[in-house]
Amino acid sequence: MFDKLLIANRGEIAVRIIRACQAAGLKTVAVHSLADAGQLHVRLADESVCIGPAPAAQSYLNQAEILLAALSTGAGAVHPGYGFLSENAQFADAVEAAGLVFVGPRGDTIRRMGDKIAAKAAMREAGVPCVPGSQGELSPDLERVQAQAQEIGYPVIIKAAAGGGGRGMRVVHGPDELPAALRLTREEAARAFGSAAVYMEKFLIHPRHVEIQVLADGQGRAVWLGERDCSMQRRHQKVLEESPAPGIERSAIAAIGERCARACVQMNYRGAGTFEFLFENGQFYFIEMNTRVQVEHPVTEAVTGIDIVAQQLRIAQGQPLALRQQDITPQGHAIECRINAEHPWTFRPSPGTVAQWQAPQGAGIRVDTHLVDGAEVPPWYDSLVAKVIAHGDTRAQAIARMQQALQAMRLQGIDHGAPLLQAVLADAGFQQGGTDIHYLEKSLDRLQSTGARHAD
Repeated sequence: MFDKLLIANRGEIAVRIIRACQAAGLKTVAVHSLADAGQLHVRLADESVCIGPAPAAQSYLNQAEILLAALSTGAGAVHPGYGFLSENAQFADAVEAAGLVFVGPRGDTIRRMGDKIAAKAAMREAGVPCVPGSQGELSPDLERVQAQAQEIGYPVIIKAAAGGGGRGMRVVHGPDELPAALRLTREEAARAFGSAAVYMEKFLIHPRHVEIQVLADGQGRAVWLGERDCSMQRRHQKVLEESPAPGIERSAIAAIGERCARACVQMNYRGAGTFEFLFENGQFYFIEMNTRVQVEHPVTEAVTGIDIVAQQLRIAQGQPLALRQQDITPQGHAIECRINAEHPWTFRPSPGTVAQWQAPQGAGIRVDTHLVDGAEVPPWYDSLVAKVIAHGDTRAQAIARMQQALQAMRLQGIDHGAPLLQAVLADAGFQQGGTDIHYLEKSLDRLQSTGARHAD
């Protein structure tokens, strides 16, 4: 048990964790860089510690300073949020070696799931379907790799085993492209992730991105909390998420959700996690597991009524999971829009001072943010500044409520992505549901024209 927790993060997720701790009666310690000294999460926490200069490598990624801050303030646990050190197995090990609780899975679990080859092997053991591909790291023997590619069938995709965030991958449409793609992906993987190991999968042409949220207590209990459709993406970065996934049979969702929960029990998984799948032609194909809370977790909270961060805290305190699968009864439909500090059409980052911030309100609307009037949006970190979540009895009602919320939102002083999101919500293809992961990028020019007409 612990009564004080350090949040090893910043921005809206740090504020979100502080709110959950306050509800649970836990004291909080915020860490911050010099650039973030005036941010909302610093003001809301019971204590705060500066851990270094603005660059993340010298502050939010500085494991030694974060551990020192936790120990010096008497925190009994560390919550990593998402990004930064949240999926760093070495950090999880160091936290627990220092006698503290890491709010998340054990280091060996993070390590296993962070290696895409090992993760896929674990999923196959648990009966979770994977994209057809190589059973392990690709051989340096080009002829063997060429034979594997022919067996899988072109197009294929080469991926870094330690990759993530859309980096370290290349699509190969035919055998002539394979040698260069292997060489370049290995080089990029070594630079970006410290490992040149790569593997190969069948490249799906029109997949959707569907994920399953799980909770597990590491004591033999696990539940799945429904699914999220995260197919609205640009350069592998999610823009909008929703639950339930439009047009997918509930029996198919239940079947894959049950397999995910069984996999958690088999792995002795502890905490919140997300199984990510590509979905095409009625089939689910596992691609990776995120061993942390997701940016889009409020979508699932809206439809299930379950506070995922509160559950993380309970599990970290050693409490067995009180939820049973029959307790999970999703209601209605929810959509989350990510508000990034960037130009809506060129996607140019837009750091600066927030001259005015007015969060939307209304039935079914939730806003997670760290913004206040006069807040600084620094250039050093992720551009996400707010998340707007709309919940309704039906998908149509959730869309309408989100459209009204974005119209009512006031954010001045920086560029932001609301105009793009408004154009997406009004788009006939999105409203019909079931668009694939390429839809947004293919539609950007048309959506920009729509956005310009609405602005006029």
